[in-house]
Amino acid sequence: MRTLTKESRAGLTPAEMLRVLLAGNARFANNLKANRDLQLQVQATAQGQYPGAVILSCMDSRTSAELIFDQGLGDIFSIRIAGNVVTPDVLGSIEYAVAAAGVKLVMVLGHTACGAVGGACDNVRMGNLTGTLERILPAIGRVSGDTSSAGFKDRVAAANVCVSIDAILEQSPIVRERLASGEVGLAGAMYNVSTGLVEVMNACAYVREAAPEAAMLVVG
Repeated sequence: MRTLTKESRAGLTPAEMLRVLLAGNARFANNLKANRDLQLQVQATAQGQYPGAVILSCMDSRTSAELIFDQGLGDIFSIRIAGNVVTPDVLGSIEYAVAAAGVKLVMVLGHTACGAVGGACDNVRMGNLTGTLERILPAIGRVSGDTSSAGFKDRVAAANVCVSIDAILEQSPIVRERLASGEVGLAGAMYNVSTGLVEVMNACAYVREAAPEAAMLVVG
């Protein structure tokens, strides 16, 4: 499988790019990794890169976007930070990917058993991490039910994806403009660390038509 080129990326819509990622996740979950010549991809991308998506995900060691979506060198931008929260630096990186590099899709990817989300729920205070976890607190208010119940923190993790997407939309005219024009798609998703599967969230996906057969999560 070859890496994306300027021409092959130009032929993709945002919806098609989401399908590419979901197809890659299906391969990953079924242990059917695509056959790639990574050294050939090194050579192919040496003079330029044409990634199809930028993915904001958690720094958790189990959530590498390149592996989860079975992508090769040059195929995606990967931004990783505890709790997949949006900071000015994260937003600047997304805007670069959208406005300068020409990606087709912005995705915020949360995951089950998220330590950052758990820390926010448990009101952990720890140096500079405290400020990071405070960005997750609005997600807790979006989730009803017993805070000690099974699955509560995973529901907060899903709500936190939508909080991050809201922050991108509220704080970035660049992303809003390209979303409105149809140049770029925006989607939220959750990765299950137990199954290896990614599910697109219907509460905050702007390219839902791309995955009619995918399981859709409802936040609340």
